[in-house]
Amino acid sequence: MPSVAVCTEVFFAAGKVQARVLGHSDLEPLTVAHPIQSLTPDQIRERAEGAVDAIVARLTIA
Repeated sequence: MPSVAVCTEVFFAAGKVQARVLGHSDLEPLTVAHPIQSLTPDQIRERAEGAVDAIVARLTIA
């Protein structure tokens, strides 16, 4: 099943390690700007909308 791991840039290295440990060493997490915890819901939505094209592209690669 196609999937995309999304994390903030601070957690990119940890995401790569998790992927490798779980047998998915080819997985390349998609990064978004850090931090997100202090953002308002509207700011989170804006950041998510900015990532949609990259997520769709990764999900539809043949």
